[in-house]
Amino acid sequence: MPILAFVLFKVSSGTETEVAKKIAELDEVMYADVVFGEYDVVARMTTDDLDKLEDFVSQRIRTIPNVLVTSTMIISREFNGKHFRPKNK
Repeated sequence: MPILAFVLFKVSSGTETEVAKKIAELDEVMYADVVFGEYDVVARMTTDDLDKLEDFVSQRIRTIPNVLVTSTMIISREFNGKHFRPKNK
């Protein structure tokens, strides 16, 4: 069963854009955004199962330079909103 998750990142100050671009290049990542608040980058990603999610976060994400902390939230249920908001370029 496919797994969808958000991964939140705290990164070294000043490296937010660089880290988000590296994360966005990974096949499992649907998008990565620089955000304001407690975390610096948020990525939405998918894997085939929990074992692959564990490998992805442990072996690929946490080894990216300047990633200090990650928090993974597995999506249990999705709901579509009424409006579509295009991404900023």
